[in-house]
Amino acid sequence: MYENSAARAAARWPLAASAETDWLRELVAEDGLTGFMPPALPDAAWVLHAMYEHELGPFDMSYVEYQRAFLNSCGNSAGAGAAIIPGLDPADVFTDPSDPFAKSTGEHPGPRHRRLRWAELARRTGDPVVAEGRLPGPTSFPSLRESGGWPVGITSPSEGSLDRSDWNRLVEILIEHSPQGAGSRCLAYYTPLGQGAEDFDNLHVRAGRLADAKVLYDHPEEDAWTPSNLWADDRSWVLCTDYDLRATKVAGPAPLVEALLTDSEIEAVRLPWAS
Repeated sequence: MYENSAARAAARWPLAASAETDWLRELVAEDGLTGFMPPALPDAAWVLHAMYEHELGPFDMSYVEYQRAFLNSCGNSAGAGAAIIPGLDPADVFTDPSDPFAKSTGEHPGPRHRRLRWAELARRTGDPVVAEGRLPGPTSFPSLRESGGWPVGITSPSEGSLDRSDWNRLVEILIEHSPQGAGSRCLAYYTPLGQGAEDFDNLHVRAGRLADAKVLYDHPEEDAWTPSNLWADDRSWVLCTDYDLRATKVAGPAPLVEALLTDSEIEAVRLPWAS
């Protein structure tokens, strides 16, 4: 499936001129190293990246602690490879899929996991969904970090990329709110950080149609899962997935923003201090 998707992405999203980003550079007065973060155009919302929770719930142990305990058990002949937590298969949670240093696929973590909303986790922990004056990033949900990291059983939101299901849904909403619909010409920019080199003389910009945007997730020549920026050629909307953040900003007309805020699949919020 993904081989076919990768082939379509390569064919339908060829490289475009780096100069296509000039208007974004002027708009935000930044170099776009982690993505060009747009202002409201005239409105904006932040799509919070997905997190998931294991059906057994979170445990009072971080991923690092769990990995250490499991590996220690493997060195003990009496309990080699012990599950550590009864009923929990280490294969389900040994690696946090959202760990920026782990290879994540951006896919749903599996049938034993459910979507965990930021709002639900905020009610549970007492942390704000997004602290006032801050952006959704690694500092979110500080009460979870105080115990040594995210607890086993919760996959924290990915940094710098939407997961596949939210990306697909976002594309569908953009199609519904674009004057040209699925036929809208779009451009996608990928930060050079995703390529392992800071080469601003050869910015990765690709051109295609909004109808084909879903396959960008599998583009064989781009390391990042989703583009740092995607925008309509008519500049009616632009989104930014900053390399260091766990949410994607969508700037555009009010009806588009309202559609994001009220969608049953995507979780989105307004951040007045970052609009």
